[in-house]
Amino acid sequence: MTPTKDVLICGSIAFDTIAVFEGRFRDHILSDSLKSLSVSFFVPTLRKEFGGCAGNIAYNLKLLGGHPVPVGTVGQDAEDYLQRLRDLGIDDSLVRVLPDTYTAQCYITTDLDNSQIASFHPGAMLRSAENDLSGHAARWAIVSPDSKDGMFAHAGRLKAAGIPFIFDLGQAMPLFDGDDLRRMLDMADILTANDYEASVIEDRMGQSILTLSEGLQAAVVTRGSQGATLYAQGGQTDIPPVPVTQVVDPTGCGDAHRAGLLYGLVNDWSLRDACCLANVMGGFKIASQGPQNHCPSRIQIATMLRTHYGVDAGSLA
Repeated sequence: MTPTKDVLICGSIAFDTIAVFEGRFRDHILSDSLKSLSVSFFVPTLRKEFGGCAGNIAYNLKLLGGHPVPVGTVGQDAEDYLQRLRDLGIDDSLVRVLPDTYTAQCYITTDLDNSQIASFHPGAMLRSAENDLSGHAARWAIVSPDSKDGMFAHAGRLKAAGIPFIFDLGQAMPLFDGDDLRRMLDMADILTANDYEASVIEDRMGQSILTLSEGLQAAVVTRGSQGATLYAQGGQTDIPPVPVTQVVDPTGCGDAHRAGLLYGLVNDWSLRDACCLANVMGGFKIASQGPQNHCPSRIQIATMLRTHYGVDAGSLA
């Protein structure tokens, strides 16, 4: 029997509602009136995006021809998201619907200076620990931002099942102190973080990322326009960025990067080559508005990978 290539994608599944105020907040929010703030903004442009870390990573891994299985909790309002997963051919069997809640939602209003006012309702995400992934075989997994209880519950179940996983701290960073990070890294196989998150991890743990990587298979730190750094086997390898023609929206770039890394791991690529693919996926994402609207073909992805990194992945078929 052929070993499974399923990847368990543990994390948030959310809607992002984004409104654009065609002015500047600073012209309407006066510093001497903050004690009794009451403002209203006219927002003629509004869009609703499918988001959440698990949803975004699963979307990108499916673009690559992978087999993502998102593990998350949603509410009574999630039927269109579930249908979208099915239409994309993504297995939604481990997405649990909690009918007495709403799906996690982020409401963001931006202005002409790209300043943002955001509010986040966690909804069903708060009960993600109840979603038991035990019994589902997988080649790899990722524990991405979710409720703290959920992240630890999924990590413990993966460890017990012998399924290697990536720990992606991301937006959950405020929830984890040094002891929490040590506990999670004792279970994880790979750590991923952006450069700011990596500096926070080093501060809270009192160790460098290079030193921490010695107790893991690897650590990968993304550095935006500077590419990424792979820490493994006591050394570090800088992965240069993919040149992009335009920077439209960085939202979801980290999730796209994680999907590329996971695809390489599942298919037994070298860590360096997997990081190269991760950079390529981030490059495609940043040129598109929203976290799940880019749609490069596998041939386009493979061509970019070969052109910029000399990695021949065929057509990623």
